Amino acid sequence: MAEEEYPRQHTRFDLDAYVDFTGTEVLLNHRIQNISLGGICIQTDSLEELGALVDLVINFPELDNAISVRGEVVWANPEPPMDIGIRFVELDNEQKETLRRYIQLTAKKT
Repeated sequence: MAEEEYPRQHTRFDLDAYVDFTGTEVLLNHRIQNISLGGICIQTDSLEELGALVDLVINFPELDNAISVRGEVVWANPEPPMDIGIRFVELDNEQKETLRRYIQLTAKKT
């Protein structure tokens, strides 16, 4: 199904940040292309299967904080530059608040 069939619930923000994630492989220091309260897009050389669960550690240097979250791969782009879209699952209130603060900080810079 096309991505347009699932309208975004949250605004996405471009940023210059990095994430570590574990799926079929452990991938460190990958570039975050954009992020929202609902998910994240990561540039990667190793694509995950659609529906795969991955564990993410997102670092927020400006907040001196990081969150560990679980996500589900909802799309993958095999064309360069390869990237994957991950929807957050099991995001608790504290994680949401950290993410919300970082997005607000990022939005002010743009």
